[in-house]
Amino acid sequence: MKTVKSMVDEAMADITTYSVEQARELHGRDDVQFIDIRDVRELEREGVVPGAFHAPRGMLEFWVDPESPYHKPLFAQPHTRYVLFCAAGWRSALATKTLQDMGLENVAHIEGGFKAWKDSGAPVADKAHKPAKHD
Repeated sequence: MKTVKSMVDEAMADITTYSVEQARELHGRDDVQFIDIRDVRELEREGVVPGAFHAPRGMLEFWVDPESPYHKPLFAQPHTRYVLFCAAGWRSALATKTLQDMGLENVAHIEGGFKAWKDSGAPVADKAHKPAKHD
């Protein structure tokens, strides 16, 4: 049986991981979309990265797959770099690997997740601050 740790380690070997500093340099660029895969309760409790699109982990693959009835066109932008994050970087590592396996080419995640982002003093907003809706 595989452990979560072994699965994360395997994913990390195959994906791009940005440090918080690298992610901060990308934040706000027109060709970069931050994707928050945390649970809605985490967003309400901890806050959000301004401009990040919320794609709950349980729906992510369905929203990315163009053949899915739940597909979101946001995930079909050919020149967009997608930067995923969760609370600490484990879920986003697994999600990044999965999206890469699904054929999404320009996808990475943030080392240390939202906690590292917030701890670095990077911008954080209340959940009430909603980014523009991307359907």
